[in-house]
Amino acid sequence: MKALQIYIVEDEPLIVSTIETALLKQGFKIVGDASNAISALKDIKSLQPDLILIDIQLEGNQDGIDLALDLDKVQLPYVFLSSQTDPDTIERVKYTNPLGYIVKPFTENGLRTNIELAWHKYIDSEPQFLTVKHEGRLHRINQNAIQYLKAFDNYCYIVTNTETFLVPHTLKYISEQIESDNFVKSHRSYVVNLKHVQSVNKNSLSFENENIPLSASQKSLVITKLKSM
Repeated sequence: MKALQIYIVEDEPLIVSTIETALLKQGFKIVGDASNAISALKDIKSLQPDLILIDIQLEGNQDGIDLALDLDKVQLPYVFLSSQTDPDTIERVKYTNPLGYIVKPFTENGLRTNIELAWHKYIDSEPQFLTVKHEGRLHRINQNAIQYLKAFDNYCYIVTNTETFLVPHTLKYISEQIESDNFVKSHRSYVVNLKHVQSVNKNSLSFENENIPLSASQKSLVITKLKSM
């Protein structure tokens, strides 16, 4: 799956550096940062990151909550990252729609876990679409409806609940366009949506109407992810 693109709004350079280092180690991509709400909003509109981390106390007349209210208007996902937990701040936060609130100081593992949970919550509540060309027409496919992807030379089958699409891209390319963490490689030729798996067999996964190969090397990962859902 493609790396989550994150934008950081924080006015302490040392904290920005700490966050960037921690997230890059975990496979996230940092697309930019800003120390004030005005610069951040301009950047965010241009860069279109997947997720924004916002400190509440910022340089300038507008703070992180002011920025959050602007992001709510355009429905962009964000997580607060702040040491402020006083009643007045929390009362103002109630009028915003963050995916989470990470309290400083944070640990590297805590930061990663909170971001992953926030993103999982977001993609589960917001339909994500995959746009592909099939038989000369463009199709927008709801990613939640995809059961699995199957490699076919330099092409890829996309199998949904109701249709099958053959697209002129490799399995690797298509899987990298998928936003959901529910997709995992079950075999060298298959990437499956775990939400559609009905049972795990010795060397296969059962779906509603068929079985998909499950390699020995991937079985442990698939089972672990299924248990965590």
